[in-house]
Amino acid sequence: MSLSFTWLGHSAFAANIDGHPVLFDPFLSNNPLAAASPTEVDAEIIFLSHAHGDHLGDTVAIAKRTGARVVANFEIATWMGKHGVQDTHGQNPGGSYHHGFVTAKWTVAFHSSSFPDGTYGGEPNGFVLTTGSGRRLYFAGDTALFSDMKLIGDMGIDVAFLPIGDNFTMGPEDSLHAIRFLRPKLVVPMHYMTWPVIDQDASDWANRVSSETDAQPIVLDPGQTYSVE
Repeated sequence: MSLSFTWLGHSAFAANIDGHPVLFDPFLSNNPLAAASPTEVDAEIIFLSHAHGDHLGDTVAIAKRTGARVVANFEIATWMGKHGVQDTHGQNPGGSYHHGFVTAKWTVAFHSSSFPDGTYGGEPNGFVLTTGSGRRLYFAGDTALFSDMKLIGDMGIDVAFLPIGDNFTMGPEDSLHAIRFLRPKLVVPMHYMTWPVIDQDASDWANRVSSETDAQPIVLDPGQTYSVE
C-alpha cells in the first residue's frame, strides 16, 4: 500500500493513494506558486475544503476533463452539478463515506466560505482520509486553531496538512498548538508564501516543530513529492 503527495503551491496538493490519483483544493491557474497547470494533473477524486477561489480553483475544468468525483460540502457539490460536473458527492461535518479506495470524514473548520461571485458557499471544512492500509491524513483547510482538534488527533493522524500563513488562517504560533492537539507523525505546512500578506519562514517553523512537538515537519518546495514509508 503506497502513499505520496506533491505540493502544487498554496493549499493545492496532488496525492497518490494506493495507485489512485486525488487532488486537494486545486487552485492552479491564478496561483503564482503553481507547480502544474490544470491540464497536467489527473484525479479520480477532488476533495474541496471550501468555496473560496483560492481553493475551489480549477476544479470544474479538471473534473470535466478527467471525470473525477468532486467531494465537498452540500452547497459546493450542488453548485458543481449546476456547472456541469457529472460526479459529485456532498458531505457535511461529522459525516463519513467510503469512496471506493479511501474513506473521507468531514470535519469543521473555522473560517468563511463563498463562491467567486460572493454567494454563500456553505460552511468551510477540513477532512480526514483513511486509506485501505489504515493510514490517516488530516487536511485542515483554512482554519483557526480550535480545541476539538484534540478529538481529531484521537483518530490517530499520520499526516496533517496545516495552514501557517496567518492573517486569514492560523499562523505559525497557533499551528504549534494545533500539532500538539493533533499529535500527527508528519506535518506539512500550506497556505503560506503565495502572497506577501501570508509570507512565512518555513525553515524557522520547521525548527520549532522539531524542537517543540513530537511531529516531523515536511517542508516541500512547489512541485516536490514526499513518499510516506
